[in-house]
Amino acid sequence: MNESSAFLLFSMATVAAAGYVRGYGGFGFSMITVAALSFFYTPAQVVPVVLLLEVAASLFLLPGAWPSVAWPVLSWMLLGVCLGTPLGVWLLAGMSPPAMKMAVAAIIFMLALLLRRGFAVVRQLNRPETIVAGVAAGVLNGAAAIGGPPAILFFFSTPSGAAVSRASLIFFFMVTDILAAGACIASGLLTPGHAGRALILALPMTAGLFLGKRSFLRTSETRFRKRALLFLMWLSGLMLVRAVYEVAA
Repeated sequence: MNESSAFLLFSMATVAAAGYVRGYGGFGFSMITVAALSFFYTPAQVVPVVLLLEVAASLFLLPGAWPSVAWPVLSWMLLGVCLGTPLGVWLLAGMSPPAMKMAVAAIIFMLALLLRRGFAVVRQLNRPETIVAGVAAGVLNGAAAIGGPPAILFFFSTPSGAAVSRASLIFFFMVTDILAAGACIASGLLTPGHAGRALILALPMTAGLFLGKRSFLRTSETRFRKRALLFLMWLSGLMLVRAVYEVAA
Protein backbone atom coordinates (compact mmCIF):
# COMPACT_ATOMS: atom_id res chain seq x y z
CA MET A 1 0.00 0.00 0.00
CA ASN A 2 1.47 3.37 -1.01
CA GLU A 3 1.46 6.46 1.19
CA SER A 4 -1.46 8.18 -0.56
CA SER A 5 -3.64 5.05 -0.22
CA ALA A 6 -2.80 4.79 3.47
CA PHE A 7 -3.74 8.45 4.03
CA LEU A 8 -7.02 7.91 2.14
CA LEU A 9 -7.92 4.91 4.30
CA PHE A 10 -7.03 6.86 7.43
CA SER A 11 -9.22 9.76 6.27
CA MET A 12 -12.13 7.43 5.54
CA ALA A 13 -11.83 5.75 8.94
CA THR A 14 -11.65 9.15 10.63
CA VAL A 15 -14.80 10.54 8.99
CA ALA A 16 -16.67 7.28 9.67
CA ALA A 17 -15.84 7.50 13.39
CA ALA A 18 -16.61 11.23 13.48
CA GLY A 19 -19.87 10.57 11.61
CA TYR A 20 -20.91 8.10 14.29
CA VAL A 21 -20.31 10.68 17.03
CA ARG A 22 -22.20 13.33 15.02
CA GLY A 23 -25.12 10.98 14.33
CA TYR A 24 -25.32 10.01 17.99
CA GLY A 25 -24.86 13.33 19.75
CA GLY A 26 -25.49 15.92 17.05
CA PHE A 27 -22.00 17.41 17.39
CA GLY A 28 -18.29 16.60 17.24
CA PHE A 29 -17.65 15.89 13.56
CA SER A 30 -15.48 18.91 12.82
CA MET A 31 -13.48 18.73 16.04
CA ILE A 32 -12.62 15.06 15.54
CA THR A 33 -11.89 15.28 11.82
CA VAL A 34 -9.88 18.50 11.85
CA ALA A 35 -7.88 17.43 14.91
CA ALA A 36 -6.98 14.06 13.35
CA LEU A 37 -6.34 15.11 9.74
CA SER A 38 -4.38 18.25 10.66
CA PHE A 39 -1.47 15.99 11.65
CA PHE A 40 -1.09 15.05 7.95
CA TYR A 41 -2.68 17.89 5.96
CA THR A 42 -2.66 21.67 6.15
CA PRO A 43 -5.76 23.51 7.46
CA ALA A 44 -6.38 24.86 3.95
CA GLN A 45 -6.65 21.26 2.72
CA VAL A 46 -8.80 20.01 5.59
CA VAL A 47 -11.21 22.74 6.70
CA PRO A 48 -13.11 23.35 3.39
CA VAL A 49 -13.65 19.59 2.95
CA VAL A 50 -14.88 19.24 6.53
CA LEU A 51 -17.29 22.16 6.11
CA LEU A 52 -18.85 20.52 3.06
CA LEU A 53 -19.17 17.22 4.93
CA GLU A 54 -20.66 19.00 7.95
CA VAL A 55 -23.38 20.61 5.84
CA ALA A 56 -24.14 17.24 4.22
CA ALA A 57 -24.28 15.58 7.66
CA SER A 58 -26.74 18.19 8.92
CA LEU A 59 -28.98 17.73 5.88
CA PHE A 60 -28.92 13.95 6.50
CA LEU A 61 -29.87 14.28 10.18
CA LEU A 62 -32.20 17.32 10.10
CA PRO A 63 -35.43 15.71 8.78
CA GLY A 64 -35.68 13.41 11.80
CA ALA A 65 -34.58 16.13 14.22
CA TRP A 66 -36.68 19.02 12.88
CA PRO A 67 -39.76 18.58 15.16
CA SER A 68 -37.57 18.68 18.29
CA VAL A 69 -35.57 21.85 17.53
CA ALA A 70 -35.96 24.53 20.23
CA TRP A 71 -36.60 27.35 17.76
CA PRO A 72 -37.03 30.33 20.16
CA VAL A 73 -33.91 29.44 22.15
CA LEU A 74 -31.88 28.76 19.03
CA SER A 75 -32.86 32.03 17.34
CA TRP A 76 -31.58 34.09 20.28
CA MET A 77 -28.40 32.03 20.49
CA LEU A 78 -27.68 32.57 16.79
CA LEU A 79 -28.23 36.31 17.32
CA GLY A 80 -25.53 36.14 19.98
CA VAL A 81 -23.23 34.31 17.56
CA CYS A 82 -23.66 37.14 15.02
CA LEU A 83 -22.82 39.69 17.70
CA GLY A 84 -19.83 37.81 19.10
CA THR A 85 -18.10 36.71 15.90
CA PRO A 86 -16.75 40.17 14.92
CA LEU A 87 -15.39 40.59 18.45
CA GLY A 88 -13.63 37.24 18.16
CA VAL A 89 -12.09 38.26 14.83
CA TRP A 90 -10.86 41.46 16.47
CA LEU A 91 -9.33 39.49 19.37
CA LEU A 92 -7.61 37.19 16.87
CA ALA A 93 -5.34 40.04 15.84
CA GLY A 94 -3.85 40.37 19.33
CA MET A 95 -4.01 36.86 20.78
CA SER A 96 -2.40 33.52 20.00
CA PRO A 97 -5.07 31.12 18.63
CA PRO A 98 -3.24 27.99 19.91
CA ALA A 99 -2.96 29.51 23.40
CA MET A 100 -6.65 30.38 23.36
CA LYS A 101 -7.52 26.85 22.22
CA MET A 102 -5.51 25.33 25.05
CA ALA A 103 -7.26 27.52 27.62
CA VAL A 104 -10.70 26.83 26.17
CA ALA A 105 -10.01 23.08 25.98
CA ALA A 106 -9.13 22.98 29.68
CA ILE A 107 -12.24 24.99 30.65
CA ILE A 108 -14.53 22.85 28.47
CA PHE A 109 -13.10 19.65 29.94
CA MET A 110 -13.69 20.79 33.52
CA LEU A 111 -17.23 22.04 32.82
CA ALA A 112 -18.16 18.81 31.01
CA LEU A 113 -16.74 16.82 33.93
CA LEU A 114 -18.88 18.82 36.38
CA LEU A 115 -22.00 18.28 34.28
CA ARG A 116 -21.29 14.56 33.97
CA ARG A 117 -20.95 14.32 37.76
CA GLY A 118 -24.42 15.75 38.23
CA PHE A 119 -24.18 19.56 38.15
CA ALA A 120 -27.05 21.09 36.18
CA VAL A 121 -28.97 24.32 35.80
CA VAL A 122 -32.43 23.62 37.23
CA ARG A 123 -34.22 26.17 35.05
CA GLN A 124 -34.30 27.12 31.40
CA LEU A 125 -31.99 30.10 30.84
CA ASN A 126 -33.73 33.36 29.95
CA ARG A 127 -33.31 35.37 26.76
CA PRO A 128 -30.34 37.57 27.84
CA GLU A 129 -28.49 34.51 29.18
CA THR A 130 -29.12 32.65 25.93
CA ILE A 131 -27.76 35.59 23.92
CA VAL A 132 -24.67 35.68 26.15
CA ALA A 133 -24.10 31.96 25.44
CA GLY A 134 -24.36 32.73 21.72
CA VAL A 135 -21.92 35.64 22.05
CA ALA A 136 -19.43 33.30 23.75
CA ALA A 137 -19.79 30.85 20.86
CA GLY A 138 -19.35 33.67 18.35
CA VAL A 139 -16.25 35.08 20.06
CA LEU A 140 -14.55 31.69 20.13
CA ASN A 141 -15.61 30.95 16.57
CA GLY A 142 -14.17 34.22 15.31
CA ALA A 143 -10.98 34.02 17.36
CA ALA A 144 -10.11 30.32 17.15
CA ALA A 145 -12.75 28.52 15.00
CA ILE A 146 -14.07 26.59 18.03
CA GLY A 147 -17.56 28.01 18.50
CA GLY A 148 -19.22 24.64 19.04
CA PRO A 149 -18.36 23.80 22.69
CA PRO A 150 -20.22 26.77 24.27
CA ALA A 151 -23.39 25.79 22.38
CA ILE A 152 -22.97 22.14 23.38
CA LEU A 153 -22.47 23.04 27.03
CA PHE A 154 -25.46 25.38 26.91
CA PHE A 155 -27.89 22.69 25.79
CA PHE A 156 -26.52 19.94 28.02
CA SER A 157 -26.48 22.11 31.16
CA THR A 158 -30.17 23.06 30.96
CA PRO A 159 -33.32 20.98 31.54
CA SER A 160 -33.80 20.49 27.78
CA GLY A 161 -34.25 16.82 26.97
CA ALA A 162 -31.87 14.70 24.93
CA ALA A 163 -33.93 14.95 21.73
CA VAL A 164 -34.25 18.75 22.00
CA SER A 165 -30.53 19.25 22.75
CA ARG A 166 -29.41 16.99 19.90
CA ALA A 167 -31.87 18.45 17.36
CA SER A 168 -31.04 22.05 18.24
CA LEU A 169 -27.31 21.38 17.91
CA ILE A 170 -27.84 19.78 14.49
CA PHE A 171 -29.56 22.93 13.23
CA PHE A 172 -27.09 25.23 15.00
CA PHE A 173 -24.13 23.59 13.27
CA MET A 174 -25.89 23.56 9.90
CA VAL A 175 -26.36 27.34 10.01
CA THR A 176 -22.84 28.12 11.23
CA ASP A 177 -21.25 25.69 8.74
CA ILE A 178 -23.19 27.11 5.79
CA LEU A 179 -22.01 30.59 6.75
CA ALA A 180 -18.41 29.38 7.08
CA ALA A 181 -18.57 27.50 3.77
CA GLY A 182 -19.93 30.62 2.08
CA ALA A 183 -17.03 32.64 3.49
CA CYS A 184 -14.58 30.05 2.12
CA ILE A 185 -16.18 30.21 -1.32
CA ALA A 186 -16.09 34.02 -1.32
CA SER A 187 -12.40 34.02 -0.41
CA GLY A 188 -11.48 31.34 -2.95
CA LEU A 189 -10.48 28.79 -0.30
CA LEU A 190 -13.08 26.21 -1.37
CA THR A 191 -12.32 24.70 -4.78
CA PRO A 192 -13.69 21.89 -6.99
CA GLY A 193 -10.81 19.76 -5.67
CA HIS A 194 -12.17 20.09 -2.14
CA ALA A 195 -15.64 19.13 -3.38
CA GLY A 196 -14.20 16.02 -5.02
CA ARG A 197 -12.48 14.91 -1.83
CA ALA A 198 -15.66 15.56 0.16
CA LEU A 199 -17.61 13.40 -2.28
CA ILE A 200 -15.18 10.50 -1.76
CA LEU A 201 -15.46 10.78 2.03
CA ALA A 202 -19.25 11.21 2.05
CA LEU A 203 -19.94 7.45 1.90
CA PRO A 204 -18.02 6.42 5.05
CA MET A 205 -19.38 9.51 6.83
CA THR A 206 -22.96 8.54 5.93
CA ALA A 207 -22.40 5.02 7.25
CA GLY A 208 -21.17 6.49 10.54
CA LEU A 209 -24.11 8.91 10.71
CA PHE A 210 -26.59 6.08 10.17
CA LEU A 211 -25.07 3.91 12.90
CA GLY A 212 -24.82 6.84 15.33
CA LYS A 213 -28.45 7.81 14.73
CA ARG A 214 -29.57 4.23 15.41
CA SER A 215 -27.56 4.18 18.63
CA PHE A 216 -29.23 7.42 19.77
CA LEU A 217 -32.71 6.01 19.19
CA ARG A 218 -31.86 3.00 21.36
CA THR A 219 -30.30 4.98 24.24
CA SER A 220 -32.04 6.17 27.38
CA GLU A 221 -32.08 9.88 28.28
CA THR A 222 -29.68 9.47 31.21
CA ARG A 223 -27.19 7.33 29.31
CA PHE A 224 -27.27 9.66 26.30
CA ARG A 225 -26.44 12.66 28.48
CA LYS A 226 -23.51 10.86 30.13
CA ARG A 227 -22.14 9.61 26.81
CA ALA A 228 -22.53 13.00 25.12
CA LEU A 229 -20.61 14.73 27.91
CA LEU A 230 -17.94 12.03 27.77
CA PHE A 231 -17.62 12.71 24.03
CA LEU A 232 -17.23 16.41 24.83
CA MET A 233 -14.46 15.68 27.35
CA TRP A 234 -12.71 13.55 24.76
CA LEU A 235 -13.09 16.26 22.12
CA SER A 236 -11.64 18.89 24.45
CA GLY A 237 -8.63 16.59 24.88
CA LEU A 238 -8.27 16.39 21.09
CA MET A 239 -8.52 20.18 20.91
CA LEU A 240 -5.72 20.48 23.46
CA VAL A 241 -3.50 18.03 21.54
CA ARG A 242 -4.10 19.91 18.31
CA ALA A 243 -3.26 23.27 19.95
CA VAL A 244 -0.01 21.86 21.35
CA TYR A 245 0.81 20.50 17.89
CA GLU A 246 0.21 23.94 16.33
CA VAL A 247 2.58 25.53 18.87
CA ALA A 248 5.28 22.91 18.22
CA ALA A 249 4.92 22.95 14.40
